[in-house]
Amino acid sequence: MLEEYFALTEATAAELPPRYNLTPGQAVAVVREHDGRRRLNLLRWGLVPFWAKDAAIGHRLVNARLDGVAAKPAFREAFARRRCLVAASGFYEWGESSHGRRRPFFVRASEEPLLALAGLWERWRGTDGQPLETCVIVTTEANATLTPIHDRMPVLLARADQALWLDAQTSTADVVAMAARAPVLDVWPVSTAVNDPRHDDETLITPATDTQ
Repeated sequence: MLEEYFALTEATAAELPPRYNLTPGQAVAVVREHDGRRRLNLLRWGLVPFWAKDAAIGHRLVNARLDGVAAKPAFREAFARRRCLVAASGFYEWGESSHGRRRPFFVRASEEPLLALAGLWERWRGTDGQPLETCVIVTTEANATLTPIHDRMPVLLARADQALWLDAQTSTADVVAMAARAPVLDVWPVSTAVNDPRHDDETLITPATDTQ
Protein backbone atom coordinates (compact mmCIF):
# COMPACT_ATOMS: atom_id res chain seq x y z
CA MET A 1 0.00 0.00 0.00
CA LEU A 2 2.77 2.46 0.88
CA GLU A 3 4.64 1.75 -2.34
CA GLU A 4 1.60 2.42 -4.53
CA TYR A 5 0.15 5.41 -2.67
CA PHE A 6 3.44 7.30 -2.48
CA ALA A 7 4.81 6.07 -5.83
CA LEU A 8 7.94 4.73 -4.15
CA THR A 9 10.72 3.69 -6.50
CA GLU A 10 12.23 1.43 -3.85
CA ALA A 11 10.23 -1.12 -1.91
CA THR A 12 10.34 -0.79 1.86
CA ALA A 13 12.97 -3.03 3.42
CA ALA A 14 10.51 -4.53 5.90
CA GLU A 15 6.85 -4.36 6.79
CA LEU A 16 6.29 -1.48 9.20
CA PRO A 17 4.53 -2.54 12.39
CA PRO A 18 1.26 -0.67 13.00
CA ARG A 19 1.47 2.19 15.48
CA TYR A 20 -1.56 3.88 17.02
CA ASN A 21 0.00 6.38 19.41
CA LEU A 22 3.15 7.96 18.02
CA THR A 23 4.51 10.85 20.06
CA PRO A 24 7.25 13.46 19.43
CA GLY A 25 10.72 11.99 19.78
CA GLN A 26 9.71 8.70 18.18
CA ALA A 27 10.39 7.51 14.64
CA VAL A 28 7.83 8.30 11.94
CA ALA A 29 7.68 7.11 8.34
CA VAL A 30 8.54 9.78 5.79
CA VAL A 31 8.94 9.79 2.02
CA ARG A 32 11.84 11.73 0.48
CA GLU A 33 12.71 12.28 -3.15
CA HIS A 34 16.19 12.51 -4.66
CA ASP A 35 16.98 12.58 -8.38
CA GLY A 36 13.41 11.59 -9.15
CA ARG A 37 13.49 8.54 -6.88
CA ARG A 38 11.26 8.24 -3.84
CA ARG A 39 12.25 6.28 -0.78
CA LEU A 40 10.63 5.72 2.61
CA ASN A 41 12.71 6.17 5.78
CA LEU A 42 12.12 6.43 9.50
CA LEU A 43 13.04 9.84 10.97
CA ARG A 44 12.70 11.17 14.49
CA TRP A 45 9.72 13.48 14.96
CA GLY A 46 10.99 16.84 16.25
CA LEU A 47 13.19 18.93 13.96
CA VAL A 48 16.80 19.61 14.91
CA PRO A 49 18.12 22.35 12.56
CA PHE A 50 21.56 21.69 11.11
CA TRP A 51 22.93 24.72 12.98
CA ALA A 52 21.59 23.71 16.42
CA LYS A 53 24.08 23.30 19.24
CA ASP A 54 21.87 20.86 21.14
CA ALA A 55 19.48 18.20 19.80
CA ALA A 56 17.08 19.03 22.64
CA ILE A 57 15.63 21.81 20.47
CA GLY A 58 13.77 19.09 18.62
CA HIS A 59 11.40 18.65 21.57
CA ARG A 60 9.97 22.10 20.77
CA LEU A 61 9.90 21.86 16.98
CA VAL A 62 7.27 19.21 16.26
CA ASN A 63 4.97 21.46 14.19
CA ALA A 64 5.81 24.30 11.79
CA ARG A 65 3.21 26.89 10.79
CA LEU A 66 2.95 27.17 7.02
CA ASP A 67 2.90 30.97 7.17
CA GLY A 68 6.35 30.99 8.79
CA VAL A 69 8.31 28.16 7.15
CA ALA A 70 9.89 30.32 4.46
CA ALA A 71 11.23 32.92 6.91
CA LYS A 72 11.81 31.37 10.35
CA PRO A 73 15.44 30.33 10.90
CA ALA A 74 14.47 26.92 12.23
CA PHE A 75 12.59 25.99 9.06
CA ARG A 76 13.59 28.14 6.09
CA GLU A 77 16.56 26.05 4.97
CA ALA A 78 14.56 22.84 5.18
CA PHE A 79 11.64 24.45 3.35
CA ALA A 80 13.98 25.52 0.56
CA ARG A 81 15.83 22.21 0.25
CA ARG A 82 14.48 19.34 2.34
CA ARG A 83 10.78 18.61 2.06
CA CYS A 84 9.16 15.27 2.75
CA LEU A 85 5.83 13.51 3.02
CA VAL A 86 4.89 12.16 6.44
CA ALA A 87 2.95 8.94 5.89
CA ALA A 88 -0.03 8.20 8.13
CA SER A 89 -3.31 6.33 8.12
CA GLY A 90 -4.75 9.03 10.37
CA PHE A 91 -4.00 11.46 13.19
CA TYR A 92 -5.51 12.80 16.40
CA GLU A 93 -6.82 16.24 17.28
CA TRP A 94 -8.14 17.39 20.62
CA GLY A 95 -11.29 19.46 21.11
CA GLU A 96 -13.98 20.13 23.67
CA SER A 97 -16.62 17.48 24.28
CA SER A 98 -20.19 18.07 25.37
CA HIS A 99 -18.98 17.68 28.95
CA GLY A 100 -16.47 20.53 28.66
CA ARG A 101 -13.44 18.24 28.82
CA ARG A 102 -10.69 17.82 26.25
CA ARG A 103 -11.72 15.01 23.95
CA PRO A 104 -9.44 13.31 21.40
CA PHE A 105 -10.74 12.75 17.88
CA PHE A 106 -9.35 10.45 15.22
CA VAL A 107 -9.09 11.85 11.69
CA ARG A 108 -8.63 9.83 8.51
CA ALA A 109 -9.22 10.18 4.78
CA SER A 110 -12.70 9.17 3.63
CA GLU A 111 -11.76 7.99 0.17
CA GLU A 112 -8.02 7.21 0.36
CA PRO A 113 -6.17 4.46 2.26
CA LEU A 114 -3.51 6.83 3.63
CA LEU A 115 -2.73 10.48 4.28
CA ALA A 116 0.28 12.46 3.11
CA LEU A 117 1.20 15.20 5.61
CA ALA A 118 3.51 17.96 4.45
CA GLY A 119 6.82 17.71 6.30
CA LEU A 120 10.35 19.09 6.44
CA TRP A 121 13.48 17.18 7.39
CA GLU A 122 17.00 17.92 8.57
CA ARG A 123 20.29 16.09 9.11
CA TRP A 124 22.20 17.18 12.24
CA ARG A 125 25.55 16.05 13.60
CA GLY A 126 26.49 16.17 17.24
CA THR A 127 29.93 16.32 18.77
CA ASP A 128 30.35 12.59 18.14
CA GLY A 129 29.92 13.15 14.40
CA GLN A 130 26.98 10.77 14.14
CA PRO A 131 24.12 12.00 11.92
CA LEU A 132 20.63 12.46 13.33
CA GLU A 133 17.76 12.82 10.86
CA THR A 134 14.61 14.50 12.12
CA CYS A 135 11.38 15.94 10.76
CA VAL A 136 8.59 18.37 11.49
CA ILE A 137 4.93 18.47 10.37
CA VAL A 138 3.74 21.61 8.58
CA THR A 139 0.39 22.95 9.80
CA THR A 140 -2.22 25.36 8.53
CA GLU A 141 -5.61 26.73 9.53
CA ALA A 142 -8.23 24.04 10.08
CA ASN A 143 -10.70 23.40 7.30
CA ALA A 144 -14.48 23.31 7.70
CA THR A 145 -14.42 19.69 8.85
CA LEU A 146 -11.96 20.23 11.70
CA THR A 147 -12.76 23.82 12.73
CA PRO A 148 -15.35 22.65 15.31
CA ILE A 149 -12.57 20.64 16.98
CA HIS A 150 -9.36 22.65 16.60
CA ASP A 151 -8.12 25.79 14.86
CA ARG A 152 -5.04 24.11 13.32
CA MET A 153 -4.41 20.96 11.31
CA PRO A 154 -1.57 19.38 9.31
CA VAL A 155 -1.22 20.39 5.67
CA LEU A 156 -2.83 17.35 4.03
CA LEU A 157 -1.84 16.71 0.44
CA ALA A 158 -4.06 15.14 -2.18
CA ARG A 159 -2.33 12.30 -3.99
CA ALA A 160 -1.96 14.46 -7.10
CA ASP A 161 -0.24 17.20 -5.06
CA GLN A 162 2.53 15.10 -3.50
CA ALA A 163 5.03 15.97 -6.23
CA LEU A 164 4.16 19.67 -6.02
CA TRP A 165 4.97 19.77 -2.33
CA LEU A 166 8.26 17.94 -2.83
CA ASP A 167 9.25 20.43 -5.53
CA ALA A 168 11.35 23.11 -3.79
CA GLN A 169 10.08 25.69 -6.30
CA THR A 170 6.53 25.41 -4.97
CA SER A 171 5.81 28.55 -2.93
CA THR A 172 3.89 28.91 0.31
CA ALA A 173 1.08 30.56 -1.67
CA ASP A 174 0.88 27.47 -3.84
CA VAL A 175 0.82 25.26 -0.75
CA VAL A 176 -2.10 27.26 0.68
CA ALA A 177 -4.02 26.37 -2.46
CA MET A 178 -2.95 22.74 -2.12
CA ALA A 179 -4.12 22.67 1.51
CA ALA A 180 -7.55 23.78 0.32
CA ARG A 181 -7.62 20.64 -1.86
CA ALA A 182 -7.05 18.33 1.10
CA PRO A 183 -8.72 14.92 0.96
CA VAL A 184 -12.24 14.59 2.35
CA LEU A 185 -11.99 13.55 5.99
CA ASP A 186 -13.85 11.33 8.43
CA VAL A 187 -13.68 12.34 12.10
CA TRP A 188 -14.94 10.63 15.25
CA PRO A 189 -14.29 10.85 19.01
CA VAL A 190 -12.06 8.22 20.60
CA SER A 191 -11.15 7.15 24.10
CA THR A 192 -9.02 9.41 26.31
CA ALA A 193 -6.72 6.38 26.66
CA VAL A 194 -4.78 7.92 23.76
CA ASN A 195 -3.57 10.58 26.20
CA ASP A 196 -1.30 7.93 27.76
CA PRO A 197 1.58 7.00 25.39
CA ARG A 198 1.80 3.60 27.06
CA HIS A 199 -1.39 2.69 25.19
CA ASP A 200 -0.66 1.75 21.59
CA ASP A 201 -3.20 -0.58 19.98
CA GLU A 202 -6.13 -0.47 17.59
CA THR A 203 -8.69 0.14 20.34
CA LEU A 204 -7.45 3.74 20.43
CA ILE A 205 -9.13 4.49 17.08
CA THR A 206 -12.40 2.77 17.93
CA PRO A 207 -15.29 5.28 18.11
CA ALA A 208 -15.87 6.21 21.74
CA THR A 209 -19.09 6.58 23.65
CA ASP A 210 -19.82 9.67 25.72
CA THR A 211 -19.05 7.73 28.90
CA GLN A 212 -15.45 6.96 27.90
